[in-house]
Amino acid sequence: MPDAEDTCPACGSAAVRVLFSATDRLYRTTSKVFQIVECRNCRLIRLHPLPSPTELNTYYPPDYWFVPETTAAGRLEQTYRRFVLRDHIRFVERSIRESEEQGLVLDVGCGGGLFLQMLRRRIGALVRVGAGLRFAGLDFSLEAAHVAWRRSGVPAMCATLTHAPLAPSTCAAITMFHVLEHLYDPCAYLDAAHRLLKPDGRLIVQVPNAACWQFLVLGERWNGIDAPRHLIDFRLSDLDSLLDQCGFEVLRHKHFSLRDNPAGLATSLAPDLDPMARRLRHVAETPRQRLWKDLAYVALAAASLPFTLLEAACRAGSTIMVEARKKS
Repeated sequence: MPDAEDTCPACGSAAVRVLFSATDRLYRTTSKVFQIVECRNCRLIRLHPLPSPTELNTYYPPDYWFVPETTAAGRLEQTYRRFVLRDHIRFVERSIRESEEQGLVLDVGCGGGLFLQMLRRRIGALVRVGAGLRFAGLDFSLEAAHVAWRRSGVPAMCATLTHAPLAPSTCAAITMFHVLEHLYDPCAYLDAAHRLLKPDGRLIVQVPNAACWQFLVLGERWNGIDAPRHLIDFRLSDLDSLLDQCGFEVLRHKHFSLRDNPAGLATSLAPDLDPMARRLRHVAETPRQRLWKDLAYVALAAASLPFTLLEAACRAGSTIMVEARKKS
């Protein structure tokens, strides 16, 4: 059980109930067993014990982002990712268009920069909307920032958002896709975003949804837990409360992600087929084996689509995407 110092980051209570135990099922960086606990006061779900920052760093394999390759399997992965990312592009484009703010569009946790590359091209086609916009990525990994700049042509900084080399009120939009659940203190990042956004700028956040059907059915096998990298597991109410606490007004929710919901279920059911997990674990396979495994994974994700669409229609999708702005 957590000691008295291991308190809930949302309400400060130390009282918890243990839901189950979990380990690194996906990347197998450790055999250490963690507990997934729920706060008895506010019901926030989190990892216990929390690893130290030094320990946590060892749970992120090198190249923990997508790096396109020139093989047949690599081209297939690139084509697939471009197709499913359109969902994110449309959501963010609408947010930028409706806010009408000009300035920097900053993607926090940009990885290899593919999302920003696609968004810049899409917004660039909308002359009135994109005329005064600039695009940049930010990642805590120097290698990721380098890949984003060199391969995707996206300016990128190696920094945390709390120490980003940016002036206040310079951002027209800030995106954080699957970032908050990795942080010890999500409020610090949201406070930084609040400071950097223009008055009517937009914050777009996406996290796994701990109130989804997949979690109820699969428990510790649900990919959204991703122990030990995910430190906090948010429900919709948790995320909305956090945004409100940090001075944001929620404008829109989205419960389905074409990139994440079907693929997440496929990974939960068959983690050994996940292309990124196989690459990061350096699984020995021939190019033909890799291609067939990738095709099998895509087929499983496609077969998962009807279920993930149904749970999302019932507001119980495995991810939550939120658009917010600063309170008036």
